[in-house]
Amino acid sequence: MRRTPLTLAVSAALVAGTTLGLAPAAQAAEAGETAGTGIRFVDIAGEGGTVLKANVVTPAGSTDTTRHPLIVLPTSWAMPQIEYLVQAKKLADSGYIVVSYNSRGFWQSGGEIETAGPKDIVDASKVIDWALANTGADPAHIGMAGVSYGAGISLLAAAHDPRIKAVVALSGWADLIESIYSGRTQHLQAAALLGGAGYLTGRPGPELQQILGDFLSSNLDKEEDMIAWGRKRSPAEQLDRINANGAAIMLGNAWGDTIFPPNQYASFFEKLTGPKRLEFRPGYHATAEATGLFGLPNDTWTSAHRWFDRYLKGADNSIDREQPVQLKSRLQALDFARAGGTPVTGGYEGYADWKSVHANQRKFDLGGTQRVWANVDSGANGGITLLTNALDQFLRTPPVVSVPLLPRAFAGVWQSERYDTPQRVRGTVKVHTTVSSTKESGTLVAYLYDVGPLGVGKLVSNAPYTFHDRTPGKPFGVDLELFSTAYDVPAGHRLALVVDTVDPLYIEHNPTGAQLTFSSPSTDPSYVSVPLRKE
Repeated sequence: MRRTPLTLAVSAALVAGTTLGLAPAAQAAEAGETAGTGIRFVDIAGEGGTVLKANVVTPAGSTDTTRHPLIVLPTSWAMPQIEYLVQAKKLADSGYIVVSYNSRGFWQSGGEIETAGPKDIVDASKVIDWALANTGADPAHIGMAGVSYGAGISLLAAAHDPRIKAVVALSGWADLIESIYSGRTQHLQAAALLGGAGYLTGRPGPELQQILGDFLSSNLDKEEDMIAWGRKRSPAEQLDRINANGAAIMLGNAWGDTIFPPNQYASFFEKLTGPKRLEFRPGYHATAEATGLFGLPNDTWTSAHRWFDRYLKGADNSIDREQPVQLKSRLQALDFARAGGTPVTGGYEGYADWKSVHANQRKFDLGGTQRVWANVDSGANGGITLLTNALDQFLRTPPVVSVPLLPRAFAGVWQSERYDTPQRVRGTVKVHTTVSSTKESGTLVAYLYDVGPLGVGKLVSNAPYTFHDRTPGKPFGVDLELFSTAYDVPAGHRLALVVDTVDPLYIEHNPTGAQLTFSSPSTDPSYVSVPLRKE
């Protein structure tokens, strides 16, 4: 419980940023209504009769006897029902009936926040039922889409309702545990943002309150309960049902999403057997889609419209013949060219599958033995939720450190050789090392930096790792996947792995006075494996 004041402070700061984003959305809604979109605001009875506040947008001149494909849009976490009005208008203009509803427990909708629980999934089907009974929606052509929370609900609904033929899930999750508890480490700022926004804009149910309290207070006695709760809400756990129902699924996310990191989406994508598409872009949680919600040109929403046109209308728009994995590097096409590469159309690179992204691996050794003291922030960190990766997306300014000046008492540092040619990192960097600790528990955070000639390191990726119940002084192996990324390291630079024990993004479990030792036994050498784009 000693971390509670920090949790509350983080929540307050992050929720303020979320709230500020609502006013422009309301203005967009007002502009849409004055343009004569024909929006109807309705009440829909969800599971147990709970009232869900919704809006319906229909094509111009449509009647209840004219059949149109239906798209259902559950709102994002903490967002009001007007969130998607701009995109709903665009979809209606191209022939869709669109029903957007406020997820239960938020704003004017009834009930309590269930966090994509069973009631939320029934709600999605109830909304489809309502649309089929009260609009000209075509029962044979139904899609769902959403950003963040709406993405997770859409994927889960596709596992339970075979009427859903196409899904677009943006900035969402497939595995809730791997999203906010990867490496057995609580993602503090992500959980605080979600929890704080939930309390500010809705009514968290008792189960969510209990889970959030146990999670943020590091109640390990409840760890199994928390994992079971998260699995029940993870589309990856219902993969067989999703595949059996056969919906065409498009997934989109940003490289810098620290709430729902890209790794878990990529793993889920590989196991889908129906029509599928995976798009990763620069940005942070939901920022890749945000400009489209305001009606500005947006690659993500353009792909979403094409996906629905293909799988709900049967349009021959070639999206099904394109490479299903589409990646854009964190450097834009112009920067890519300056780095010595050849720009691709729109800055995107296509791959046949996620495994192809990792086809070319290059390692550098983590030789020798390094010992660090825990509980002190070395200066290497992953930044601040929302702010850091948004700056990286729009200004290309990731967190930086001076690698030569990092205090070696608190940070282990290993560097590759200097590269003669650009290194186009694509996919998931893997770290293998041997660790021993003076205590039974501990947390380490690994960072990969792009280091220039002056020693300034730009953050490429990071990930945490926590252990419990280890024998003090006894070495054990650690395999850690950093968060997937696409980053172009210029010629003349090198890569550096930095490991320390404290990062504001995460809750750490290092007892006072702990020391961690990193070694590379001859029988099990330590290394970093870096996936590179094939030239």
